[in-house]
Amino acid sequence: MEILKIIGAVITLMGSIALFLGALGLVRMPDLYNRIQTGTKASTFGTVLTLLGLIFIFPGWVGKLVILMLFVGISNPVSSHVLARNAYRYGVPLSDKTTVDRLAEDIENKEVEPVNDAQ
Repeated sequence: MEILKIIGAVITLMGSIALFLGALGLVRMPDLYNRIQTGTKASTFGTVLTLLGLIFIFPGWVGKLVILMLFVGISNPVSSHVLARNAYRYGVPLSDKTTVDRLAEDIENKEVEPVNDAQ
């Protein structure tokens, strides 16, 4: 039983490290879009690892923690996509270091409809 708690503590620590690195990425990334991407990946991965570690520490909470992992795994990327799409729609500029803008290319090639200003 003690070994499960140690495994859980190690996995929880790895999740905390991922969350810390995500926070560090928020400071270091050059523009909003990179910050959203960094924050989303790190917070999703870090939160899921932390919750997975808690499953080892508190086995009776498996159902609740799995539901939380599913919720975070679905809602976090979707909400980040909505934030990035609206930022693009409102004209938040890309970094000078950005070399590829796939959405602008798709709009130019008429593969997607252009983004309209919010009403």
